[in-house]
Amino acid sequence: MNAVDAHSLHSPFFFDLYTNVIRQQSSDQRLNNIEAYRKELLANEEVLVIEDLGSGSRHFESTSRKIRSIAQSSLSPEKFSLLYRRLINYFNAKYILELGTSLGITTLYLGWQTDTVINTFEGSPSLIRIAQQLFDRAGFVNNTITAGNIDDTLPNVLSGMHSVDFALLDANHLHVPTLRYFEAISAKVQDRSVVVVDDIHYSREMERAWREIKLHPKVYATADLYRCGLVFFDPSLAKQHFVLQF
Repeated sequence: MNAVDAHSLHSPFFFDLYTNVIRQQSSDQRLNNIEAYRKELLANEEVLVIEDLGSGSRHFESTSRKIRSIAQSSLSPEKFSLLYRRLINYFNAKYILELGTSLGITTLYLGWQTDTVINTFEGSPSLIRIAQQLFDRAGFVNNTITAGNIDDTLPNVLSGMHSVDFALLDANHLHVPTLRYFEAISAKVQDRSVVVVDDIHYSREMERAWREIKLHPKVYATADLYRCGLVFFDPSLAKQHFVLQF
């Protein structure tokens, strides 16, 4: 899989996206607080009992896990969290979905601006408790945690939404559920919507799901950043797919 850089991008859309968003460096002092919370979680020895509703974890055999271990294995790295924040700004996204709250760090990045509305989904009550504590400390109020199995809760939430501007799929890392979630969300996207699929090379199942997402009739362009894939829905992009250095 050969990744390209800006010099190989002849598409104006992708050249601008790559140079001004993907490769851009973020500098916002307000976001430093989020990384301070991450450091606290990485040092937290509290043990949680996790209810896995998805594919389970490849890092843990037991359902009892220390918060610091969950933070090490499950949180989106700062580099990618900042990228998601830049994508939201670039596309002026207001209505945001996150499938997989985990400990809440990425949620803070996604919904940092007060004019965004974020609905984040989590199946584990223990993780919801920790994430809500974090949101309370951060004064983060423009979000809703939807508890329960996403298979059951996502259709209900989507039915009340006019559109989805940005979505991060980071929950059930299995082929069929990933496609099911993507199909449901794609019914609510508009031309400038962005869907991010995390861990697209996590397994053969996820690579298969990613290949099928690229062929979806509503998808007109994608960018493979190896850890995650970006999906775009603007018909003017005319079926472009890139693997990009990041």
